[in-house]
Amino acid sequence: MSDDQALIFTTDFFTPIVDDPYTYGAVAAANAMSDVYAMGGQVLLALSIAAFPPNLPAEVLGEILRGAGEKVAEAGGVIAGGHTIDDDEPKFGLAVVGTVHPDQIGRKGGARPGDVLLLTKPLGTGIITTAAKADAADPAHLAAAIDSMLALNRRAAELAQRVEVHAMTDVTGFALLGHGYEMATASGARLRFYFDRIPFLDGAKDYAEQSLFPGGACNNQRTFEPDITFRAHDEVLDEVLDEEMQMLLLTPETSGGLLIALAPADADHLQALYHHAGQPVWRVGDVVEGEGIEVVS
Repeated sequence: MSDDQALIFTTDFFTPIVDDPYTYGAVAAANAMSDVYAMGGQVLLALSIAAFPPNLPAEVLGEILRGAGEKVAEAGGVIAGGHTIDDDEPKFGLAVVGTVHPDQIGRKGGARPGDVLLLTKPLGTGIITTAAKADAADPAHLAAAIDSMLALNRRAAELAQRVEVHAMTDVTGFALLGHGYEMATASGARLRFYFDRIPFLDGAKDYAEQSLFPGGACNNQRTFEPDITFRAHDEVLDEVLDEEMQMLLLTPETSGGLLIALAPADADHLQALYHHAGQPVWRVGDVVEGEGIEVVS
């Protein structure tokens, strides 16, 4: 738009992943706004995208819209309108406009060998909400997953602007390894993750061991597995990561955290900023020469 302002346009919507309509609207809004933060921007305004059954009570629709509106307000933006159609299955999300300085746009490409990989949210929202749909999730596990999905990436993105970030993306439908592969491909480098450093929400590994995976996990596996290498830390003494844990890393996330690649000194600085601000962060891997994804167990 000018020398100091660029616009970001993004959209996302999905079917309900929780029973409470207010929470559904808020999670859908947080998820839709996440790509603005993944590009280092701030939310300006949004339009609602809604498909609702005609017989859905008005108070349910109102709660979905209220949840979204309050979450966008928390982000500093407004919902300026939208469009609704009749549909047998509810669907809701946002088209979002954000702003960013042209020199500070976060991109998937740009990670360099020697970089550190930081992750700002634990994994597990996808498998926990899938377990909840089957009435197999512990209420405490679901509550923690909802809290994670409701947390905006706004503060994490703002603080990342204070250091030199080489590449950044958010972790959503393609899972950690799928979005990691996008970053690796765009950067012409190889991303190496260490399984024991990756954070998971309580219950996620238990539901993985019960194979309560959503269909998207299998889609991600078919798409990305040819470009992923799983290996043991000590190939003589250790075993390669078991299949359930491999699939967990390929399970879609909703409103996941930011995956950030940056030089070690900047990573140290950013981790200190996050710690001071109370923003969780984990050092989950590094960038090396090569291509694709490597997971070390």
